This record gives sequence, C-alpha cells and structure tokens, in this order.
Amino acid sequence: MVSWMICRLVVLVFGMLCPAYASYKAVKTKNIREYVRWMMYWIVFALFMAAEIVTDIFISWFPFYYEIKMAFVLWLLSPYTKGASLLYRKFVHPSLSRHEKEIDAYIVQAKERSYETVLTFGKRGLNIAASAAVQAATKGTGLGACRTATPRMSVGRILRQSPGRQPGPERSR
Repeated sequence: MVSWMICRLVVLVFGMLCPAYASYKAVKTKNIREYVRWMMYWIVFALFMAAEIVTDIFISWFPFYYEIKMAFVLWLLSPYTKGASLLYRKFVHPSLSRHEKEIDAYIVQAKERSYETVLTFGKRGLNIAASAAVQAATKGTGLGACRTATPRMSVGRILRQSPGRQPGPERSR
C-alpha cells in the first residue's frame, strides 16, 4: 500500500507536473528542440499510462512492481538517459509510421460513428422526455390534481385586500 502511494506521488510529480512545467517553458522560449523533446516525452508517457491501466490490474502483485514503475518514469524523464527519446525513436515512431494510414482511417470512422451515436441517443432522449412530459400532463389534468397543485383563494378575500390595507384576519361587515 505504501509503495502504491509513493508510486502515485512520483508519477504525478515527476511524470506529469515537472514535464508539464518544462513543456510550458519550451513553449514560452519557442525552442524547437525542446518542443520536439517534450512532444516525444508526452507521446511515450501517454502510451505508458494506457499500458499502466492493464498492468495495474494484472501484474501489480509482482514483487517490486511499483518500484519498477517509479524507476521507469524517472528513466523516461532523465536528461542523461533520454529514455523517452530513445523509446520514441526506436519503437514508437517506426510503429506509428507503419500503421499511420490505418490509424487515421480508424479515427475518421470513429468520429463519424460517434457523431451518429450522439444523434441517435439525442433523439432517443428527446423522445423519452417528450413522452414523459405528455404522460405527466395527461395524468395531471384531473380535478383533484388541479386542486392540490394550485393554491386557492376566495374572491371575497381578494376584494377585501385593497392596496391601502394590510392583510390581516378577516372581519365580517
């Protein structure tokens, strides 16, 4: 449990916050080399985070699992080892280059399907809301429902409350 908490802290601070600030500095100074360095880091780190979801479920029981994860994140970030750059150039870039057309086609297809899905669910939601409103309106039109839903005031009381008089106990004339 302690290893897990320390690991989460290391991944947060050294895997996200420090690189985020360094990326900010790269954008601010407009240094192209730093842009490229941090873009490679973020791509590799995103893949690490995606893999982490699966590995946390299936192999977190492995001895020193969290310590290995912490060391990996520090290795990715280190300017001496240039771990993220190494992984990007050796594995990620060649793999993405080989499958780029298929990935692009899949993304376009996913966008089209998601738009269609949103429209379908939106129409279903509106139909459900409309039918619920109609049902509520038809059930609520009975005389009993109107009497309980709206407050009643007698006409005599309204007439007796003139603008100059304060409302109070009714007096008989």
